[in-house]
Amino acid sequence: MIRLDPSHCGKRLLLYAALWLAACAGPDVSQYAQQQPVLDVPTFFGGKTEAWGMFQKRSGEVVKRFTVAIEGRRQGSDFVLDEHFSYSDGSTEQRTWTLARQPDGTWRGRAGDVVGEAIGHSAGNALNWRYTLRLPVGDTTYDVQFDDWMYLVDARTMINRASVSKFGFEVGQVTVFFRRPQSPQSPQSQQSQQSQPSQQ
Repeated sequence: MIRLDPSHCGKRLLLYAALWLAACAGPDVSQYAQQQPVLDVPTFFGGKTEAWGMFQKRSGEVVKRFTVAIEGRRQGSDFVLDEHFSYSDGSTEQRTWTLARQPDGTWRGRAGDVVGEAIGHSAGNALNWRYTLRLPVGDTTYDVQFDDWMYLVDARTMINRASVSKFGFEVGQVTVFFRRPQSPQSPQSQQSQQSQPSQQ
């Protein structure tokens, strides 16, 4: 008959708990401090931006796809983002973010379906938002937590990956690709190119 030492069991449980917590800990945004190009929210989102994304269950199954038309503008010391979502099931949604940069360099964000404030930390090409969103599902509304990561690829492209959790357990992921339209060439630039002799 095998007997278990309670003290050994307690130590093992503590070890397993520590390993589980370490596995669940996400990256620190400061580790991206040297990455280029540097992400500046008003610079990237100023004017119009397009986005394409999908929501996946924890299993990886894609349950909804969407496109977003975004327009950003300064409003006093704040930066306002108007987002218009069109979903694959034919539904639409609109969200307006009001973002404020803090003296310590962090961001605070407010929106109608966000509980309290979103907290954002940025470094290098990365920005990490954490917030609670009121998510309507059928006739019920659930408060879910977003751990939202944005990575600037180049001046026109950004990738967004978010983990969505409830009661501490992940229930899904959201992936979004942002793309700024190409800036039209100025008439002076076009004339300069046209005046250059072609090389044979």
